[in-house]
Amino acid sequence: MKKRILAALLTGCMVLGMAGCGNSTDGRDSTEAATESGTEEETEAPDQFDETTVTIFAAKSLNSVVDELIGIYNESQPNVEIVTSYDSSGTLMAQIEEGAACDVFFSAAQKQMDELEENDLVVEGTRANVVNNQVCVVTYKDSGTSVTGLENIADAKSFALADGSVPVGKYTRQALVNAGMLDEAEDVSAITTQQVSDALGGIEINECANVGAVAAAVAEGSNEVGTVYKSDTYGFEDDLEILEIVSYDLTGNVIYPIAQIVNDEADELQSEAALDFIRFLTSDTAKEVYQKYYFDTDVE
Repeated sequence: MKKRILAALLTGCMVLGMAGCGNSTDGRDSTEAATESGTEEETEAPDQFDETTVTIFAAKSLNSVVDELIGIYNESQPNVEIVTSYDSSGTLMAQIEEGAACDVFFSAAQKQMDELEENDLVVEGTRANVVNNQVCVVTYKDSGTSVTGLENIADAKSFALADGSVPVGKYTRQALVNAGMLDEAEDVSAITTQQVSDALGGIEINECANVGAVAAAVAEGSNEVGTVYKSDTYGFEDDLEILEIVSYDLTGNVIYPIAQIVNDEADELQSEAALDFIRFLTSDTAKEVYQKYYFDTDVE
């Protein structure tokens, strides 16, 4: 209850910060910020926080970009230690529901954030859509595969595919359904790997726990093809070849939402720092870093 009262008091600050009012647009330096009336006024950079720790649970596909963003954030907030936990969004959601201490959740899909919100585990007013991503069919360099994309992926000798509880696995299944290659389902994430294999003529599928495992399996040549996010090909340019960037018409938007999580163990300083870190992760400064890692920042 203490946490929710505190969260309500801080939510106004969060909304203003993300709208660019009363704080700099990147949450760090003095800038010109637009007010609601359309005029501009000088704002001051926030003071450094005292020593505290903020824990962020983030989708595995965010590993590299969030690590870089933490380094940038700590240049102006060196006293805020950011502790990270990267895994599939479904796994992280389950850990939060089971009581794991978490301050910020950065999901690779809306579904997991929706469930946490329905269970009153998201601090009201702190949720925001940050980036979009694209599902890609990839192979390893010089594989000689005859596969050109999703349409003839069944021609591969083996296919690395994330489990349906993993967002990239869900979006891949959705694309296969929309392409007429899989039967429709009320919840595509419930389509089993065996069902996918059967629909694709019995192709050998390596079921992976997260998107990082898919990228690694293909990059090292253990599997001929796989489906990953475009952002996961960053740093693998010498190892992976993109065969197809799957259309949003097939996958739907791959929106990554972020929010503060109810953490009854957090004190006021920790909660304020968590909100400040979210402001930074949704800032224009952060947007430039996401773009470097092949994320699409054109989101509403």
